[in-house]
Amino acid sequence: MDFLSATLARVKPSPTIAVTNKAAELKAAGRDIIALGAGEPDFDTPQNIKDAAVKAIAEGKTKYTVVDGIPELKKAVCAKFKRDNGLEYTPAQVSVSTGGKQVLYNALMATLNEGDEVVIPAPFWVSYPDMVLLAGGTPVIAEASIQTGYKLTADQLEAAITPKTKWLIFNSPSNPTGAGYSWDELKELTDVLMRHPHVWVLTDDMYEHLAYDDFEFCTPAQVEPRLYDRTLTVNGVSKAYAMTGWRIGYAAGPEELTKAMRKVQSQSTSNPCSISQWAAVEALNGTQDFLAPNNETFVRRRDLVVKMLNEVDGINCPVPEGAFYVYPSIAGLIGKTSAAGTVIADDEAFATALLEETGVAVVFGAAFGLSPNFRVSYATADEALLEACTRIKTFCDGLR
Repeated sequence: MDFLSATLARVKPSPTIAVTNKAAELKAAGRDIIALGAGEPDFDTPQNIKDAAVKAIAEGKTKYTVVDGIPELKKAVCAKFKRDNGLEYTPAQVSVSTGGKQVLYNALMATLNEGDEVVIPAPFWVSYPDMVLLAGGTPVIAEASIQTGYKLTADQLEAAITPKTKWLIFNSPSNPTGAGYSWDELKELTDVLMRHPHVWVLTDDMYEHLAYDDFEFCTPAQVEPRLYDRTLTVNGVSKAYAMTGWRIGYAAGPEELTKAMRKVQSQSTSNPCSISQWAAVEALNGTQDFLAPNNETFVRRRDLVVKMLNEVDGINCPVPEGAFYVYPSIAGLIGKTSAAGTVIADDEAFATALLEETGVAVVFGAAFGLSPNFRVSYATADEALLEACTRIKTFCDGLR
């Protein structure tokens, strides 16, 4: 259609949203569907946060706000970064948006010119490359493998950087793998970045508080303070606080950058929902006591899924350090044929056949830039995970 923008042709719809929608359609049509595609905790938003939102409504805090966040929320963000990460920011360095995705989008729109490159480690969250393309930049994919725990090495980062590189997008713990970088692993990457002063760092720390076992979260500007002036540290309340629908993300970085991001937001969505902002103030300032028991639940679910998937011939499922995803390899299943006659030519064929033949919805690995794999979100009930993994095993055992 000639009427549509040529820029639109550079990007594709989100595969994770597509899988979620397809699963919902099948369920509405009467199919027995177990959806493991959405990156959304099944926990309810904590009561103190909901109470803060109700209070904001009762007090009439339902009007337009400052474009990129109310002062109270910016102050809470500054306190969070100091408390959790040892990073000092002023409110002028903070930007609040309608979810973490808009924070990332604003930053890229405010900084990228045609020809600028953005290094993106793979596997990656599906939206990173397309947001770079929408902003006129060029994604440069640096592929990490299962052999390195899906983590980028210093040598791989060094090889990906060119004179045109403007950003590195860094995500730990990772969506889709759950892989988390230790302090020493991240220091190796920041050492590379110190040799390339033209490269800025765009972090995605959305899963910061979902860290398990002995893994301790850290973020680039914390590990290498000399990167402070060229790092945008992004976070939000969606995952740890079970506030996905409230749509609040935030970031802190150089004031010149946050001012540019404010300009982008002022001419697009303007301010995030006022009520959600007041709820986020309570999320950041209020009790954090629910995080530990929630994480215990996630660890139990992770261990269940990893154990059951690793019992399937042809599947190799590493144990993730955080988030609520596993990213098993199906290299041992490629080329086989399902009981219904579908050839498993790649991971997309695997995911399609699995949904059609068993009713289990997962996201295929090619969507995240590394195949042959698939992503399972274990942010759902134990009973559903047990049944889903049982169906996956039955499906795989039936491959010939």
